[in-house]
Amino acid sequence: MTWTVVAAIAAVLIVYGLICFYIGYNGWVWLRLNKPLRKYKYAYVALIIFLSLSMFAGRFIPIPLLSLIGGYWMVMIGYGILILPIVNVVVLLLKKRGVYWIGIGVVAFFAIIFVYGSFNAWSPVVRTYDVTIQKPADRENMKILMASDFHLGSIVGRKHLDRFVEISQAEKPDMILIPGDLIDDYIAPFLKTDMDESMKKIHAPLGVYAALGNHDYYGGDKEKIVAEMEKAGITVLEDETILVNNEIVLAGRKDPTDHSRAPLDSIIGSGDDSKPVFLMDHQPIALEEARRAGVDLLVSGHTHRGQVAPAHFITSRIYENDWGYLKKGKLHSIVSSGFGTWGPALRIGTRSEAVMINVHFK
Repeated sequence: MTWTVVAAIAAVLIVYGLICFYIGYNGWVWLRLNKPLRKYKYAYVALIIFLSLSMFAGRFIPIPLLSLIGGYWMVMIGYGILILPIVNVVVLLLKKRGVYWIGIGVVAFFAIIFVYGSFNAWSPVVRTYDVTIQKPADRENMKILMASDFHLGSIVGRKHLDRFVEISQAEKPDMILIPGDLIDDYIAPFLKTDMDESMKKIHAPLGVYAALGNHDYYGGDKEKIVAEMEKAGITVLEDETILVNNEIVLAGRKDPTDHSRAPLDSIIGSGDDSKPVFLMDHQPIALEEARRAGVDLLVSGHTHRGQVAPAHFITSRIYENDWGYLKKGKLHSIVSSGFGTWGPALRIGTRSEAVMINVHFK
């Protein structure tokens, strides 16, 4: 590790510490208005230190509650940076009158964020898209259920996975596609809570297929993840192409995290381009490459559509298609905001979702 990297990390930690101090100080200015609470100053300082550390500790210490707290603190920092400067200016303009009620308003704001965000995270919806592909097939229509970014682990567990099982059984798709981030870094929580038993309940007549996402690599458990998915009846495609029922050419790409990721042309090859070509690619960063390769339907995830507003303004500028449907020539690109969550178990401005794609062949 170079001194430049060390200096950069130190700078980030210093800035983070100052932000945590700023948020904590604002909280104490309000709390100390209640005189009986003033004697708990040091307990409050310890709480802020704990919350500040929880955001990092939750990623390394296998305690679900710690991860949950760290995620919530991440949201408090994000919104705190946005609203507290405005609150400070208002307090100054009012010459510090009404500080107590302004503080009540801030607390109410965060309460609404946590309640509404939790509802959006744990109550998935099914969004529907209709796509027409100008190629013949043995059938006129095909129903595809797609869901990305499960992030199964210590936060998103079996209960939420069972919600997807129920959706798959209710929608009765012909095929199920899962374009990446099945696991949240480490396979251990998945195995410990027997989530594989729920995975085995996910069925479709033409099969269930998956590609890997960046979080399927981060924990170093990629091989175990692939093995567990295969045991559950899910075919994982890593820079591979298969012919489904002699009707559909289906390909799955390795995530860009994997430096051995192959060019798309070498994956699809120069096969029978008269058949519809479907592609799973976790990160929606190669739409033009997919269009040139003759892909008809590209399904992706990764973006979460920012997960917590206003982060969606950032993702919309990074990705050509950060959420929803985009047609690029003959290519149909569909990006999901994800079925699970990463970091905070909250969604503001987004909703956990599964995607039903009605494909019509001409």
